[in-house]
Amino acid sequence: MRQPATAPRSFFPELQTYLNAIAANFESIPSERKADLARMAAYIRGRLADSQPARLVFICTHNSRRSHLAQVWAQVAMEFYGLIGVETYSGGTEATALNPRAAAAMRRAGLKVTADDAKAPNPNYSVQTSATASPQICFSKVYDAPPNPSTKYCAVMTCSQADDACPIVMGCDLRMPIRYEDPKVADDTDFESQRYDERSRQICTEMLYMMSLV
Repeated sequence: MRQPATAPRSFFPELQTYLNAIAANFESIPSERKADLARMAAYIRGRLADSQPARLVFICTHNSRRSHLAQVWAQVAMEFYGLIGVETYSGGTEATALNPRAAAAMRRAGLKVTADDAKAPNPNYSVQTSATASPQICFSKVYDAPPNPSTKYCAVMTCSQADDACPIVMGCDLRMPIRYEDPKVADDTDFESQRYDERSRQICTEMLYMMSLV
């Protein structure tokens, strides 16, 4: 398994601590999920071996929570292990907006997340890992809308509804169901932040594990 590479730029200190702790402890991932994540890693290795970009599109129904968390943490994991040539995207079967609760969970993990207009129906969120890093720009879209690729990508189904609704994803090389429980169930409860943090950490853990196999 890969050891973290020395990144060309450092992460925010809080984020670096968060990632180091997760990368030292992958035991929480069930063996069957590790097998699926290994298939994704093999897809990435194959594309990179052919000198082709490895594109991952994380798909959920509304592209508001889990798919965005997966897109962001997969990109962070790629940087953490010093990989080059992996591109991460997200989309939904319909477009809504990146949920502010998911953005807040990413902030609590140490990422800098800002919205261009928080009151807009579907704002652009800028997500940074350091003060000098180029940000990821996150907004809700359907999975086949630009800037997402339309061919030669791995479609990662992060929720059961999208997985069931899209038995065939046009243009993808590989379709992988990696489902996560929706933190939405805790919205407006005393457990809201805890549930979102748990889901964010689970997704981060699995994306780090997967990239460690590349």
